[in-house]
Amino acid sequence: PPAHSHSDWIGPPDQHSNLRPVIFYVPPEESALERRLREARQEAQASNQRFWARHNRAFRQEKEEFIYSRLKAKGLEMRDESGNKATLNAEEMADFYKDFLSKNLKKHLQYNRDWYKRNFRITFLMGQVALVRALRWLRWRKKNVGQ
Repeated sequence: PPAHSHSDWIGPPDQHSNLRPVIFYVPPEESALERRLREARQEAQASNQRFWARHNRAFRQEKEEFIYSRLKAKGLEMRDESGNKATLNAEEMADFYKDFLSKNLKKHLQYNRDWYKRNFRITFLMGQVALVRALRWLRWRKKNVGQ
């Protein structure tokens, strides 16, 4: 982002996680509380990035292996006569999706627990930052209205 920017910048989706990375704006006079909030948001983003990149990589790999094994069991190749990639029908793919989700249920539950904890912390810090800013504004207003 340009040096004069005063907001967060959101990039294009990451090729592995499909999440859009955020470059967080750092105000020149960032308070310790505001820094804690920004760092919590950055850690949440990094954690989400790691989880979804790993998850999507495993999903693609297992999907390819599933398709290959099903095609092989049918005596088919990965490519048909015209060179196009062979596919399975929706019912066969539904079996894969169901098995993949069942196999990864514990990982998803742990991810959701961690996600809620992070977001609760971020929300709490956002509330604290908002309160400090509101009190600062009220003190400024009281000082300037009296003049």
